[in-house]
Amino acid sequence: MANFAVVVLTYNEELHIERCLAPFINHNIPCYVVDSFSTDGTLEIASSMGAIIRKNHFISQSQQFDWALKNADIDAEWILRMDADETLSEALLKKIINFTQNDGEGHAGAVLERKHIFLGRWIRHGGRYPVRILRLFRKGCAHIEEKWMDEHIVLDRGTSTILSGEFCDSNLNSISWFIDKHNKYASREVIDIILSELKNSTHSISSNTSTSIQWRRFLKNNIYLKLPPFIRPFCYFMYRYFLQLGFLDGKEGFAYHFMQGFWYRCLVDLKLLEARKAMAKYTDPADKRRALEKLTGYNLTDA
Repeated sequence: MANFAVVVLTYNEELHIERCLAPFINHNIPCYVVDSFSTDGTLEIASSMGAIIRKNHFISQSQQFDWALKNADIDAEWILRMDADETLSEALLKKIINFTQNDGEGHAGAVLERKHIFLGRWIRHGGRYPVRILRLFRKGCAHIEEKWMDEHIVLDRGTSTILSGEFCDSNLNSISWFIDKHNKYASREVIDIILSELKNSTHSISSNTSTSIQWRRFLKNNIYLKLPPFIRPFCYFMYRYFLQLGFLDGKEGFAYHFMQGFWYRCLVDLKLLEARKAMAKYTDPADKRRALEKLTGYNLTDA
């Protein structure tokens, strides 16, 4: 059994996959690429590097990662989740190796501090650094949330600690791709919001997973979503751009904070308005789900 293995979910990631996998392959760390039937050179590149390939039809990030945990035959004591457009520095990788070889220093998971690169610029302000997320965990001690958007790995037992170091989200695709991605994200976020309302429930993070994730989830559920639609994106952008000093990130920062913090949030509200109008004529929850399915194009049978 390997000390730890890396799991990367992919679909048409030939721009990023070699950059993502190279540090791990260089240290003979098993890399499991769980692919959604890419049509570009992703699998050829990953396979040539020695990655272990698994394929599964994509429904959502959370379901795909859950499928990987249950079906990919990952033979490792620890699992590190990476997105294909993310990178780790050599120094942080060595910390992870030492951490796992030392049995997690008494912990069951580790939180990494991600920084976001947009158009070649590090977005340091606006609450975007560090984004602390649990990505490394002992096998069998965690699960991924059943969400359509903003899903997190959650510890079921044990505690987590922070491993600081260079951990970057740096996507090399075009702005058109960025817009298309966020359009899809908006539909998935609407599904999460509507389904939570139908179930009369909210998603919460366990106290031993990540304090920052808990805090962000609390603010979103108890403050942001309570504000009036279309007003809340404006308030969020103003808070992020001025009070959290997003304006210090230059022209790239303005574009990023505006698009991700205002435009995207307005798009979610617009799609929410559309979804609620489409569902308004139904009283049965099953009929409401079918209307939401038809509008978004996603299969919600098991949601």
